[in-house]
Amino acid sequence: MSRSITIGLLWHSVNSGNLGVGALTVANIRIIRDACAAGGRTPKFVILGFTDPGRAAYVQADDIEFVPINTKAMLPFGAFDRAVRRCDLMIDIGGGDSWTDIYGPKRFAFLWYSKWRAMMLGRPLILAPQTIGPFSKSIESWLAARVMTRAAAVVARDPASFGAARSMAPTARVSEAVDVAFALPSEPWPKVPGKVAVGVNVSGLLFNRGYDGKSSFGMEIDYADYVRKLLARLTARGDVAVKLISHVHSDAMPIDDDVRVARRLAEEFPSVELIPPFADPVEAKSCIAALDFLVAARMHACIAAFSSGVAVMPVAYSRKFSGLFEGVLGYSHGVPVRGVATDMAVDMTMTALDKREELAAQTKAGRDKAATRLADYSSLLVNALGGAAAR
Repeated sequence: MSRSITIGLLWHSVNSGNLGVGALTVANIRIIRDACAAGGRTPKFVILGFTDPGRAAYVQADDIEFVPINTKAMLPFGAFDRAVRRCDLMIDIGGGDSWTDIYGPKRFAFLWYSKWRAMMLGRPLILAPQTIGPFSKSIESWLAARVMTRAAAVVARDPASFGAARSMAPTARVSEAVDVAFALPSEPWPKVPGKVAVGVNVSGLLFNRGYDGKSSFGMEIDYADYVRKLLARLTARGDVAVKLISHVHSDAMPIDDDVRVARRLAEEFPSVELIPPFADPVEAKSCIAALDFLVAARMHACIAAFSSGVAVMPVAYSRKFSGLFEGVLGYSHGVPVRGVATDMAVDMTMTALDKREELAAQTKAGRDKAATRLADYSSLLVNALGGAAAR
């Protein structure tokens, strides 16, 4: 007989306009459900995270509850404490890449305190596959190391993150898997007849030169110039159907919004097709899976392509790209953060387009590696769920 278990999903989201964060939630729930079934458990989920005001929830089910995190909720004996006390186990995905101090002290404080408080309330804490670091400030590094040392398990999603966790917390139970979004499902989507379907995912954040307007990510290319020159080259070819694809929709933070930039570029290049904003991460992956080639600066758009066997040219803005695609998957194609000028990056991308069948073939070995690593993560969950239910 199946036994019930209540699982807290910390720093997941039910309605994020960043479909990468949404993809993590949908995919991780799918993986956890399978692990529960393997262990004879019936899960109930309590999702705890930030919410995007005014956006409909696309993660919904009878066994899913959502508790929004804000300052009030985090007060002692507040909504966060009450939710955690009802859980047998906490699984924290950190929004994918927020377990770091690069986003400022406020976000770090929320991420750190929620982990620490869950453990102080006696709940086992698993850090699900995510980017770990960088940590450059001494107090944040010390606090993060304390959390990872006390956690039931810490799972890095790339070798650099694994190394960072090992270095910071040598006695922590650290393992390495891969981004859970590789398990995101997709549905059939219409193909483009007679044309090479090329998707271009433009990052609003990079196009607007980062949060500070000064290209704070340290990219060598001029990203906006790269995108315009690439679209000019693509639209000059008669064999290509170009689609502008948005993966982050943010009314609250226009500087981070892909949709606004895509609309502006569609006016500049009227022959391209502007794909409307997606309702959820599965719809986004379904569209991307129908392409022949994708150029993307949002990592989870790249993962949607790679996991669907679509040739992809990632445009990197941090080490998480090389850590995943080259370090884990053995896929060396992409525009690096440094070392390539803008015009050269455009040339590299056009060459990759012409070699798209070769690139697509290379995704198979990478997908096999991802499947093996996700199986390891699933095995860890089966054991952890059994231990939590026996508490």
